[in-house]
Amino acid sequence: MHIRYSHGGDEHIFVEIGEEMSLDAFFISLSLTRAVREAKIDGVTEVCPANSSFQVKFDPDKISPDEMMTKVKALEHKAEDGEKTLKTRIIEIPVYYQDPWTHETLMRFRERHQDPSGSDLEYAARINGYDSVAAFIEAHHSSPWFVSMVGFVAGLPFLYQLVDRDRQIEVPKYLRPRTDTPKQTVGYGGCFSCIYSVRGAGGYQMFGITPMPIYDPTQTVSYLKDFMVFFQPGDIVKWKPIDRAEYDTILAQVEANTYAPRIREVVFDLEAFKADMDGFNARLMEALNDV
Repeated sequence: MHIRYSHGGDEHIFVEIGEEMSLDAFFISLSLTRAVREAKIDGVTEVCPANSSFQVKFDPDKISPDEMMTKVKALEHKAEDGEKTLKTRIIEIPVYYQDPWTHETLMRFRERHQDPSGSDLEYAARINGYDSVAAFIEAHHSSPWFVSMVGFVAGLPFLYQLVDRDRQIEVPKYLRPRTDTPKQTVGYGGCFSCIYSVRGAGGYQMFGITPMPIYDPTQTVSYLKDFMVFFQPGDIVKWKPIDRAEYDTILAQVEANTYAPRIREVVFDLEAFKADMDGFNARLMEALNDV
């Protein structure tokens, strides 16, 4: 894998592991970002991981861009015997598919969509070869998803489907972005699912909504008191379909500060996953039953 380095103005070094997302690229990026942090290079102010790349922010008054580039490149050998396992957590995220709020929103913006005559789910099911929306929803929630990065909007996770590449769902973004997306919408663009952490503009296809907050700058939500952002790279998500009654129940629990997400500590082993994806995924999701 050829790693590419470039300057981002006078204060950033951009390191691109690969041109497309893969778990191999993610783990190389994980190893290198850890190496940069552990090197304690004078002048580094932040290391920002992404799907298959990362960016190093530094103070050019303390270290020149060329010297920083040299020091970061010198750590590349750390990727050769990089990490292949990750202590992480699997989290159950309730999703109300085909909810009324995202449906109302998507219908307001049909002229910006590839198929103005139907819904986002109908379009996604058709172009992925599913004979019904129900079958497509089943495909979306029946396998776990890997959080490969968090950002773009504060707290927003990018989720990569843990299946063979030829089974991965792919859906293009809207032709023109919407000016509105409900908070906590479960969206999809390219090969990534996501959860919109706040209400705002967006271009991902909208499949449903979760009652579970994932970002709280006030830190008043019970499980976000320690940190306002819920997700971190390496988290694994299992979507759980719910209906309107379950949505309302969870929402009431969130508002009463009594809701607790179902979480289990697990180890993700890249080589074991690649050797038996379906079996490894089944064991991952079964771990939630031990909670």
